[in-house]
Amino acid sequence: MDTPSRRHAVHALAGLIGTGVLGLPRVRAAAQELVVTTYGGSWEKFWRATLVPGFTAKTQIRPTLDIGLGRTYMATMRAAGVGKAPYGVVMTNEIYASVLRAEGQFQKLDRALIPHYADLYPIATAAADGWGVVGLVSPIGIGYRTDLVKTRPTSWKDLWTNPEFKGRIGLYGIQNTAGKMMLMLASKLYGGDIHNIDVGFKKLAELGRVLQTDFNMSTLMAAGEIIVAPFDFGEIARLRRQGLPVDCITPEEGLLMWDQTFNIPQGAPAGAAHAYIDYILSPEGQTVLMKEFFVSPVNRKVVVPDALRKDIPISGREMERFLPWDWAFMNKHTETITRRWNDVVGKA
Repeated sequence: MDTPSRRHAVHALAGLIGTGVLGLPRVRAAAQELVVTTYGGSWEKFWRATLVPGFTAKTQIRPTLDIGLGRTYMATMRAAGVGKAPYGVVMTNEIYASVLRAEGQFQKLDRALIPHYADLYPIATAAADGWGVVGLVSPIGIGYRTDLVKTRPTSWKDLWTNPEFKGRIGLYGIQNTAGKMMLMLASKLYGGDIHNIDVGFKKLAELGRVLQTDFNMSTLMAAGEIIVAPFDFGEIARLRRQGLPVDCITPEEGLLMWDQTFNIPQGAPAGAAHAYIDYILSPEGQTVLMKEFFVSPVNRKVVVPDALRKDIPISGREMERFLPWDWAFMNKHTETITRRWNDVVGKA
């Protein structure tokens, strides 16, 4: 889940992050205190005002926040070295977590120290296989302008087959994980396998002119420059509450998602780190995250209240609708995929 606020936060903090890595004062501090990561903007504000105080009240542990992005955390951890990370818990998209996990940067979770792990939907535990856990799920379906679309979409294939969408489709760029998911989705829909990217690229090229964004689809949708796009249900909820005529549907083939995986680096203060993750996964933690970001709760014991069901429609049995991806494959071929995407997608 990439946002402009996070990008701006990283730019502002880049110098501080670099200094911390070179002098390694944070590495020494991490051995003595719990340092947890989050993003900038509304994320940092919520963590400071609500999430961290709630965790501290429950555990008496006072963590320090580190603000950044997945790619910054990756660079920092690699510079510090395995077992010397300046973080106690790293929250990042699985595409980054999978790389760091393969490099031996994370320790396996001790489930005995995370009682709420047992209450999670499979989507929260499948990818990391006990080496991390998804604490936030932002489902991505097909968002559209209800005042500008005559035929409501029901399938991802409608992006190709509905003529009224031609030239008015939005896509996330290949730098965003949603762009990579769209490539794998097109490969699966028309080539039978997410790894069949030759077919995927061919089908994406057939979309013709599309408007791409790395972070903010809402601006394009609000301006009417696009009328349909892969869209975060939570962002659609925010736009609808602002009065924009929009809606989002679950395509018949399944959902994409932005995930936030929580991981404990080697050498981190294990007791405090596990307690923090357990709080994130608890009904209390999931409820406040749900209400703030309109994410789908990953804990089965959390029930979406009636007042939020229109904004958070993906819960319960709907949590089985997410499509699986291969981030190791994407990371292995990232340079080739990025080059091909820039050459063929959206050219008309």
